[in-house]
Amino acid sequence: MSFLKAEWRKLILVNYEVNPEILMPYLPPKTELDLHNGKCMMSLVGFKFVNTRMLGIKIPFHINFEEVNLRFYVKHKAEDKWKRGVVFIKEIVPKRAISIVANTIYKEHYETCKMRHSWNEAEEKYTISYGWRKNGKWQEVEVIANKTPFKINPAAMNEVGSLESDIAFITEHYWGYTKINDHKSFEYQVTHPVWDAYPVKQCNVKVDFGLVYGADFAHLNDAEPLSVMLAEGSEITVEKAVKI
Repeated sequence: MSFLKAEWRKLILVNYEVNPEILMPYLPPKTELDLHNGKCMMSLVGFKFVNTRMLGIKIPFHINFEEVNLRFYVKHKAEDKWKRGVVFIKEIVPKRAISIVANTIYKEHYETCKMRHSWNEAEEKYTISYGWRKNGKWQEVEVIANKTPFKINPAAMNEVGSLESDIAFITEHYWGYTKINDHKSFEYQVTHPVWDAYPVKQCNVKVDFGLVYGADFAHLNDAEPLSVMLAEGSEITVEKAVKI
């Protein structure tokens, strides 16, 4: 039985290029950075958990809620094959129990904050936003996107210099890694089908990255995203963690 089943819906992904050296202290053992066309990328991701079940059980008041995370991309070689995954700098949710469970079992970096979201649908566009309050200040990420979807093409990941390539790279990571100590990491699998996405027309990021994520990431306050996407999402599973 999967540890967690849910739906991830209306995922905003704002993607930045960063200096790889910044991420080395956060790199779990047995992994290495997964570069895309020579670029080291990070993503600010906001979405909504829907119909969440832990070990098949719906926990009252913990079924539908927001999450915003900052993550980067890694790979781990096992049996001559690469597993491509993500490492989270921090994951923000409005439910304290979620933070306690994830930090205890998966050694993740969850933080509990007051959160809000807005999904507005007009005739031709979506306006989607996620916000959270840190030290009394509201942070927010918002996109305006065309409602006509397109299917993400995993094969486009090998292209150079296209938005489709960035989108495929960002979404084609199906493992999570967290550091246990200087020699061991946790590995867990995330499953979902290939997603539909919507063309983004406008993006607004009102985030104090230094306040929320620490001084190493304060420079993102002034950084222009490499790319932005809005994915519809789907049902997902998070499998039990194993040590590597």
